[in-house]
Amino acid sequence: MNKRTSQIKNVLEKLYARYNHRDLIKPDPLQFVYKYSNRADMEIAGFLSASLAYGRVEQIEKSLTKLFSLTGNSPFDFTRNLNKKSRQKLKSFKHRFTKGDDISDLLELFRRVIKKYGSIEEFFAQGYSKDEPNIISALSKFCRTLLQMHAEKHDGHISKGLKYLLTDPANGSTCKRMNLFLRWMVRNDDVDAGLWRSIDSSKLIVPVDVHMSRLCRILGFYEQKTVSLKTALQITKGFAEIEPSDPVRYDFALSRVGIIENCTGKHRKDCQFCELFSICFK
Repeated sequence: MNKRTSQIKNVLEKLYARYNHRDLIKPDPLQFVYKYSNRADMEIAGFLSASLAYGRVEQIEKSLTKLFSLTGNSPFDFTRNLNKKSRQKLKSFKHRFTKGDDISDLLELFRRVIKKYGSIEEFFAQGYSKDEPNIISALSKFCRTLLQMHAEKHDGHISKGLKYLLTDPANGSTCKRMNLFLRWMVRNDDVDAGLWRSIDSSKLIVPVDVHMSRLCRILGFYEQKTVSLKTALQITKGFAEIEPSDPVRYDFALSRVGIIENCTGKHRKDCQFCELFSICFK
């Protein structure tokens, strides 16, 4: 580890110590996972919460509050028993361009997955190999298989809404929401739930959004202007040089800098109070 990398690691550890705490999760959509104590409920709640993690934070909170009021006390039971009546119940739901029918189609797929495999984890694990360099191949198989399952039941038709909820990294997307869900499920600390034991955290990819891409560019992890899957892989490689066994360790803490501290990537007076100040703009 060179001097610059060592310096960045020390700064990131300070950020981790400051922000990586359960009581600082809100307003992150991860908060909805911890509204449940049953593993099966947390897994379904996690996927739905990550899937709708786009747009303004306030709107995400509002939409997820509405969605989980519709699914009732147990998102798992709602999914397992999904029928025409419950699909009708979700008709009123809408989050930006995700409609209630899109959520119903997703839960119908999970209903079938649960019936055959018992959990989303067991289904995901069918496409996972420890020999792969990262989780991308398994994630692609996961999304592709689910979309094929839907197409087979609907004369080959797949709605844009469902495709958006099951974004395939093979198309070049950063798959921020999918990678966010995997972080929640695989990592285990005061923030991440660590429900999945079959996936190695070293295989995870950093969930790259506007805040993360801005900060990682400042840190020198990438230079290109457009953000794609290639960018996410570059960023992950940068973090892997710092923490090989857990490259997404600092994701939550760094995202707090963007969300809580309202970092814009431009120098301002308050920057002097941020742990990143010693390495930003250097």
